[in-house]
Amino acid sequence: MTQTFFARLEQETQAHKQYLYAAPVLARLTSGAFTRAHYERFLFNAYHHVRHTVRLMMACGAELPERLQWMQRSLIAYMEEEVGHEAWVLNDLAACGASPEAVAQAEPSWPVDLMVRYVYDVIRRGNPVGFFGMVYVLEGTSTAIATHAADVIQKQLGLPDTAFSYLRSHGELDQDHVRFFEELVNRLDDADDQQAVIDVAQRVFHLYGDVIRDADTATVHHAA
Repeated sequence: MTQTFFARLEQETQAHKQYLYAAPVLARLTSGAFTRAHYERFLFNAYHHVRHTVRLMMACGAELPERLQWMQRSLIAYMEEEVGHEAWVLNDLAACGASPEAVAQAEPSWPVDLMVRYVYDVIRRGNPVGFFGMVYVLEGTSTAIATHAADVIQKQLGLPDTAFSYLRSHGELDQDHVRFFEELVNRLDDADDQQAVIDVAQRVFHLYGDVIRDADTATVHHAA
């Protein structure tokens, strides 16, 4: 049986995925050493990359070559799902006692900035279909850990349900998104397009791994 492209993508990114999952802050979830500061910093970073999601999709759609115009309908469907998700993150931060206004006005962390700039660069100067490598990493990671992480964090920190709208919604939504994504990328039949998705996914596993690691490093401004 011929291997699908999605199966090849999973195989060729497996080693890179391990860098993300080896982030020490994830081990804190099982050791009981995960704090509110870790969660708030995770949400801080989430806001600063999630607010680019729709913009990245629009940029990708605008740059797709003629042979990939069929992907635009899929991008529109993705955009409809993703609009406004950054507001969920800010609401979660407010439920934690952080200041949404301060978070929104702050500069992104270096790891987030590097990841977002890299994907914009791929879209504008490389092969725009590579953007789907980022989709694979972020949605696959959400499906794998988001709902479970939300349950563990809430139990450890005693935060209200209103502090977990982003994690819980993505854990549920992205299961459907991954199935949709699998069908979508399996239609890619150009070797260069396939390699662009693989290359970006491999790099973003490391870049997003650094974003996750950043949760160990800093704080978030709180409301007065």
